[in-house]
Amino acid sequence: MNAKIVIALILALQVSTSLCEVPTPSDELVQKYDQAKARFIQRLVNAYKKAKGAIEAQVGADAAVAEEKVEELKKTKEFEAVQKVLQNIGTEVEPYLNSARSAALGGYEKHVRPQVGSYLSDALDVISKFLDGVMPAQ
Repeated sequence: MNAKIVIALILALQVSTSLCEVPTPSDELVQKYDQAKARFIQRLVNAYKKAKGAIEAQVGADAAVAEEKVEELKKTKEFEAVQKVLQNIGTEVEPYLNSARSAALGGYEKHVRPQVGSYLSDALDVISKFLDGVMPAQ
């Protein structure tokens, strides 16, 4: 009876360790991902700037009052404490996010990209062209 349990345990450990081997993504895929991410973030920043300009034009004088209140809030000790806590959380979580991103890209490249890589690339090109008209990156 004990021998069966030991054999089952050994087999389970072998399966779990084989599942833990994460493929590393190629440099080409990582570079493509980083470029798409940077382009998307730039789109969001530009959209934010345009929205902020439009809102300030509509609000007018009230925008200056609101901006003063925000500046006062930034000077409070509570805001500084929350900001420091969030920065520390960000620095603690960043390595885990990077390893998770690398694992996801590696898994995508090994298992999914051979079947749907060209379709996904074409779809991203079409979406990018559409976003260039609606929310340009420059």
